[in-house]
Amino acid sequence: MTSPFVAVPSWHVSDREPTHRLDAQRTGAVTSITGAAGAAVDGAALDGTAQAAGDDVVHGERSGGGGAGAGSSGQLDLAALGPLAPFAASGPVTDLFVNGERGLWIDRGGGAEHEPGWAADEGEVRALAVRLIARGGRHIDEATPAVDVRLGRGIRVHAVLPPVSSNGTLISVRVPRAAGFSLAALARAGMLDATQEATLRRAVAERRNVLVTGAGGTGKTTLLGAMLGAAPHRERIVLIEDVAELALDHPHVVALEARQANLEGSGRLGLDALLREALRMRPDRIVVGECRGAELRELLAALNTGHDGGAGTLHANSLDDVPARLESLGSIAGMSADAVARQTVSAFDIVVHLERVEGRRRVSRIGRFRLDGDRLGVAPC
Repeated sequence: MTSPFVAVPSWHVSDREPTHRLDAQRTGAVTSITGAAGAAVDGAALDGTAQAAGDDVVHGERSGGGGAGAGSSGQLDLAALGPLAPFAASGPVTDLFVNGERGLWIDRGGGAEHEPGWAADEGEVRALAVRLIARGGRHIDEATPAVDVRLGRGIRVHAVLPPVSSNGTLISVRVPRAAGFSLAALARAGMLDATQEATLRRAVAERRNVLVTGAGGTGKTTLLGAMLGAAPHRERIVLIEDVAELALDHPHVVALEARQANLEGSGRLGLDALLREALRMRPDRIVVGECRGAELRELLAALNTGHDGGAGTLHANSLDDVPARLESLGSIAGMSADAVARQTVSAFDIVVHLERVEGRRRVSRIGRFRLDGDRLGVAPC
């Protein structure tokens, strides 16, 4: 960034849109992903060597679909990222990180790497954060210094201002897939083996309730999207997410997105409230993008009252740590460890754990929940 990035309302078209010094060298850079071109851009997003998944897309196996996260034209608009757009389109990018004036880091599936071609001072980074958050319909300032928004069809932007951040303004961008991978594509890319693929396909076909776990960036959303894409097209899937990220190749998907409180502290709609609303929408499958708190109680209640084929994701370091994470979230909702254990065993049929090793995302273990006395445990599936 060599010219100041001036923040203006997102609905205004600025004649002074900032141009990064590399933009002139990248006049041919793609700022939207569409069709086979998009496949070439994000085909290897699972890891640095997952070209097989990209090849599947180029040959038409992966389509735009009609599900959440897939626009009618199958496009993923990166232009909303402003000066970050050329970098988001420069290969199989999954994440962008701007760490104040210390620079830009890009993750193309093998871990974050510093981008030497980016330069911006703290004022420019702060203005960029304000502009991106405004484009997502929210406001960031000293009173609300940490904000999460969605741009377009699922680009997720999170920004933090000083003094909450002690290293200057921080911007984190998650770039979603233009359309969801299939289970077959993930298997060819090495994310799961043939036995695991068969297990997951059977789980979808038999309408088993599935919990997908793993640390951040291990591919939980990608795998869950692939599984749901294999659901029969006559079924109605209701997605509930904090910030919409799931991209499904399925014709009947409706999505609900949480809403944070406004400056007056009102208007919040959390995942727990949206789960209750979803039950009135006659869903065939209820899916919670990520369980973070009290919504766990609502999800367990829903899956224990005849709503089969549901799914959710959960952050956990290992499969053995999942029971403790569920107990922790249950306590937020006022549930005892015994109640969490009994309801979880009844609600979820299988739990799938993912890990990321040397840049490769893969399914490490598939298990099932069991009762160990009055506590929750996990056994091999």
